[in-house]
Amino acid sequence: MIESNTIVGTGTGMKIVCQQQELTHKLGIVSRAVSTRATVQILSGVLLRAEGSRLHVAATDMELSLRSSLEAQVEGEGAVVVPGRLLVDLVRLLPADEVTLEYRPEEGVVHVTSGASHASLHTYAAEDFPRLPDLDTVGTFTVDRAVLLETVARVARSASRDESRPVLTGILVRFEQGKLVMAATDSYRLSVKETPLTGDVPELEAIIPARALIELGRIAQSAETVELGVHENQVVFTADDVWLATRRIDGQFPNYKQLLPESFEHDVPIQRAELLDVVRRVAVMAQRNSPLRLRFAEGELTVSAQTQDIGESRESMPVQFSGEPLEIGFNAEFLREGIESVTTDEIQLRLISPLRPGLITAEGDDFWYLIMPIRLAG
Repeated sequence: MIESNTIVGTGTGMKIVCQQQELTHKLGIVSRAVSTRATVQILSGVLLRAEGSRLHVAATDMELSLRSSLEAQVEGEGAVVVPGRLLVDLVRLLPADEVTLEYRPEEGVVHVTSGASHASLHTYAAEDFPRLPDLDTVGTFTVDRAVLLETVARVARSASRDESRPVLTGILVRFEQGKLVMAATDSYRLSVKETPLTGDVPELEAIIPARALIELGRIAQSAETVELGVHENQVVFTADDVWLATRRIDGQFPNYKQLLPESFEHDVPIQRAELLDVVRRVAVMAQRNSPLRLRFAEGELTVSAQTQDIGESRESMPVQFSGEPLEIGFNAEFLREGIESVTTDEIQLRLISPLRPGLITAEGDDFWYLIMPIRLAG
């Protein structure tokens, strides 16, 4: 959790003048951490803190915090919290290039002026806003942005969304000498990606909420590098003058190496794009959790789906398969996402039996996607 100590508030007024476009951009970033739950009102707000010649903006839902800043003309330093979503929507629609934010504590409002437009927003006390990690005390190291974000993108979809098992909502992140390893599982599929790293990085292992790493992917798109640091139970990232902090998830992540079968009965090379198209088309009829059926016969794969009272679909394609026919069922969405996660032209689909997990991987790619089958009726 984010620390719950309060920040020092302000009893004096302040006036901030800044550019509408820049303010809109920064508020759009940090507002993604605004809480949507109504239980704690202060968490629905954005903290505005004026200091020197900059306006600092921040938001947190106690699990994730986002911070950034922009140049501004400041009269009277201080801090105040305003309703986050409302401020974002208002500023985005303002008519002029320049925006003035004026906080009058005796009125308990922030006046927002731009051109002929004027609005006032009621405020929350800055003293009630949770204290965010002190960035000056966090030691960070540099990671190549492309390496980090590509590894996140390859595994993140396998993380669970079930909050009853918190450890599975996270991604295991491990920095080793020369490589970065990430793993994610929801107990129905498992993704693991190893990516080579250049330069010296400290050895580090943490379970980081998948949501935070996906958010990092959004805010760091144009950055060359990402700074990463660990402070107590917090993991902190910075990219493009945006700071993201999130809690480390406590618990024991499953030993993914033990989950990988030692051998497979069938190793089927398949053209990725062709298989993905077939799966997408047939999956339209896989409604109400109906499985996709994959039937392998000599030189052929037939993909089919049937949902009672809706319809059925079937499509065949040539594959390099020999031996006794094999039919196995998979969750349509999980299978599609596994195929999409491979970036090479050809995938390897490795199978054992209809009731054992299948593996999607590719030659020369340190990525594998283990997917549990669905027992087929009939």
